Amino acid sequence: MFSLEQTEIFLKSITLDFLQNHIEALIFCSPTATKVADLKACLSEMFNADVPEADIEGAIAQLEEKFKSDDFSFQLYKAAGGYQFLTKPAYQASIGIMLKQQSKKRLSTSAMETLSIIAYKQPISKTEVENIRGVNCDYAIQKLLDKGLIEIQGKAETIGRPILYGTSVKFMEYFGINDITELPTPKDFTNEVNTIGETPEN
Repeated sequence: MFSLEQTEIFLKSITLDFLQNHIEALIFCSPTATKVADLKACLSEMFNADVPEADIEGAIAQLEEKFKSDDFSFQLYKAAGGYQFLTKPAYQASIGIMLKQQSKKRLSTSAMETLSIIAYKQPISKTEVENIRGVNCDYAIQKLLDKGLIEIQGKAETIGRPILYGTSVKFMEYFGINDITELPTPKDFTNEVNTIGETPEN
């Protein structure tokens, strides 16, 4: 027979596995990165009892270890301050082919250029984006707003108070980063490009 201590350990392991399964399901079904606070709120309501964040984080750590196995083509990643399941780098080639075949759903070159400018110069107005690109950006900005990759971040204090745009949480999820500072430094960004509109120093 089990001792009281052994029974408690056994029951706790069952509870942790049960919790881990629920967390796995919640992260899997979420369309965006799921934060620990969101998991805690959901689980606490479901179990009608406070679920410690330490237990949730422990379960997430176990899931991270579990999906590192080559038996799975996807893995649990931390992005945008939360967690989501993403495919592993080894499968990028086949996924790339599929995405290429679905090119109509992909961002156009115009939209990508506009998104890049907004990402590196945010918050930025449409006029400033157009000054850098040299073309009208109405359509590109609207498409990026529709896809949720950028969002309105207020209005400038300049004349006319133009709307300012910046990247969204979905942008970070899309590119698999936790913070905007993780963006790579563009190879073609020189001091002259970064100071467009300013008079170069002699």
